[in-house]
Amino acid sequence: MSFNLKESQHIENKQVWRDEYLKWLCGFANADGGVLTIGRNDRGIAVGVPDARKLMEDIPNKVRDVLGIMVAVNLRVEDKKDLIEIRVDAYPSPINYKGQYFLRSGSTNQSLKGAALDRFLMRKQGLTWDGVPVPYVKVEDLSQVAIDTFKKLAKRGQRLDVALL
Repeated sequence: MSFNLKESQHIENKQVWRDEYLKWLCGFANADGGVLTIGRNDRGIAVGVPDARKLMEDIPNKVRDVLGIMVAVNLRVEDKKDLIEIRVDAYPSPINYKGQYFLRSGSTNQSLKGAALDRFLMRKQGLTWDGVPVPYVKVEDLSQVAIDTFKKLAKRGQRLDVALL
């Protein structure tokens, strides 16, 4: 019986294993988690994978060595075809693939760069832009209008104790 699982935020299908798919596992770990199935086409139909038993040994080691995380790798049989199912949990800390950060968004895997990467890393660390010091900037470098505006907005947003203002 074919389940016909189409790709989505939490599901990715690949017909064969390639080490570059570690990027997809990284993307799942940095988002909400997900499942990568090897042996399905893009429409979600089982096509099978011939080297399933070897992949059951190789994939967990590659994930651990390259991404530094643990994933569940399971052998599934569907329509008499072997499939490899890789389940990835969402991780609270940022996970990178060879120094690059990926994030699952919809049914795509996005490479994070620039401001998007900055926001992602701060969010994963529980920080906000206003909680991160800017090197070499002193209070004297800021305008009094900017400071007063910040205080007003901080008070309104309940981000600072009123006694400190």
